[in-house]
Amino acid sequence: RKGLLDKYIGDAVMAVFGAPLPDPNHAEHACYAASDILRLVQTSRQKWQETFKFKELRIGIGINTGPMTVGNMGSVRRFDYTVIGDAVNLASRLEGLNKFYGTSILTSEATYRQAKGDFLFRPLDEVQVKGKKEKVRLYELLVDPAPDQRQILPLFAEALLRYEEGDFARAKNLFEKCLAKYPADSPSRLFVERCGKLASQPPEDWEGVTTFVEK
Repeated sequence: RKGLLDKYIGDAVMAVFGAPLPDPNHAEHACYAASDILRLVQTSRQKWQETFKFKELRIGIGINTGPMTVGNMGSVRRFDYTVIGDAVNLASRLEGLNKFYGTSILTSEATYRQAKGDFLFRPLDEVQVKGKKEKVRLYELLVDPAPDQRQILPLFAEALLRYEEGDFARAKNLFEKCLAKYPADSPSRLFVERCGKLASQPPEDWEGVTTFVEK
């Protein structure tokens, strides 16, 4: 998919698209690669769980698009070809947020805007991640969604709008309808719980933004 395997970080892999050779479709290629990885995990999950004694095997992928510094980094004694910058850090934060939302692939709005013509996304939340002051719109990249999951997307979008407007009771009702149609939808379950708490104690300065203080 024209990506560069930059490094292994424990059980994680960091890949770069658009370097060292320019690629005008780098965002799309990153999404294709993420989709391929998720499909491989889904088809091999049971075998890998039995072979390696995993209780449950899940992955999280974060994709961001933006300006980065690229090249050989380090010193004369040791250096690596890599990328650094705020856009790189945000991709790492997005990867970690999959555990919170129960998703597999999260992207930034910048990636969504460049790749939306070829993939199915849904807006998920507006967040402020650790180390950033700016708000970030999250999108979930959906890979081969079940028919019931695809069916709830308009309803989920309406529920999310009511939530961001501060109409927590109405939003909770709509998210519950999403769960009734597709019980496996983790984001809907999360928002039902969140709306219930917010409805009981409405914040005075609601802006519709979720702040994360940990990675």
